[in-house]
Amino acid sequence: MRGGLFAEILTMSWDTLRGNKLRSALTVLGIVIGITSIVGVTSLVRGFDESVRDSIKTLGPDTIFVAKFSGLSLSSGTSFQELLKRPNMTPDDAAAIERNAPDIEVVDLVLGQGGPAPSERVYYRNQKTKSLQVWGSTEKHTQLTAVGVELGRFFTQSEVQRHRSVIVLGQTAYKVLFPAEDPIGKTVRLGLAQYEVIGVMEPRPSPGGLATNADDFVLIPHTAYQKQFGIRAYQTGRGEMRAVLIGAQPRKGVPHELAMREVEEVMRIRHGLRLDQPNDFDLVTQDAVLDLYGRVTQAAYLALITLSSIALMVGGIGVMSIMTISVTERTREIGVRKALGARRVEILWQFLLEAVFLTSAGGVLGILVGSTLGFGVHYLTKFPVSLPWWSFAIGIGFSAGIGILFGMIPAVRASRMDPIEALRYE
Repeated sequence: MRGGLFAEILTMSWDTLRGNKLRSALTVLGIVIGITSIVGVTSLVRGFDESVRDSIKTLGPDTIFVAKFSGLSLSSGTSFQELLKRPNMTPDDAAAIERNAPDIEVVDLVLGQGGPAPSERVYYRNQKTKSLQVWGSTEKHTQLTAVGVELGRFFTQSEVQRHRSVIVLGQTAYKVLFPAEDPIGKTVRLGLAQYEVIGVMEPRPSPGGLATNADDFVLIPHTAYQKQFGIRAYQTGRGEMRAVLIGAQPRKGVPHELAMREVEEVMRIRHGLRLDQPNDFDLVTQDAVLDLYGRVTQAAYLALITLSSIALMVGGIGVMSIMTISVTERTREIGVRKALGARRVEILWQFLLEAVFLTSAGGVLGILVGSTLGFGVHYLTKFPVSLPWWSFAIGIGFSAGIGILFGMIPAVRASRMDPIEALRYE
């Protein structure tokens, strides 16, 4: 087809659509809804995904966590009752890993993570925080995470061994209790116990921008934690769910698989497992958590595409119906054009381009509405939003594809009309 003729058909299609504004608007409504759902929901899911991944990365790329069980075991289909029978991690397990795993450089014990744990308010003078997570750890905690100390310092090995009442605040407690003064050296009350503030942790990425803030925590020595909350951390407590987590970091240059194998061997010996018995603990790494989370988000994206496809199918059926009516109404016009020498391919292109124009316009409107929806939610709720370029490309591509797919039948019908019968049509 000549370029000039194609441009003429393009202009004719645009004039036809512009002359039937109400019909065109009703036709693209279904497309707008479908593309809005793709762009709007994708922006929210993508923003949530990136935020959670940033939060997971604070675990540290090389850190190996040893837990009673985790989402990895739950996702494998093991029943919760069986997982509950596993022994809890203990400080002796952490000491055994540090002593018997030659390629492990740093080992940390964290009480209050990996299960149900107490939460307490922190008080200073007439100020108080909301209920915060309380974690008890060793002096090596900051070496295993990507979050360091912003103010002051972390507690020392001596303070851990002597059950010293020292505390490191998260950002939430710091901003509430000490908005305009230096917290270091001040005495705060955690529940009923007095603690001296020695440091403030750096901000942690919030998982998904949800109401649960990642900075809603305070850290104390695990020995003081056991004393205050009556945790029998040195007992395995089978059948009892206890929030105890062990973190291990390999030496530089040591292959990750070798370090995990050493930790696994130590724990199997500690738990007296035979060669034919499976592990009664979980080894969790950043990559494993990201992989598990990736499978969850893939399912979410699949559900999103399915629901959006249904909306686009409904919009496509609307396009086909309106274009069929348009072909019927313009039967005499088709007859006149054919009588004047228009070929079938030219008639086909005219009606097909009208359909593509309609759906593409719906795609552009859907992208604008979806983007506005995503940014509106972010502005009102601070929920993270991400608008990748491919969501716009998918929106335009889907809308144009729907126009071609559902506009083809009316266009073919118009191109096959007999000119004599078309001219007789009233």
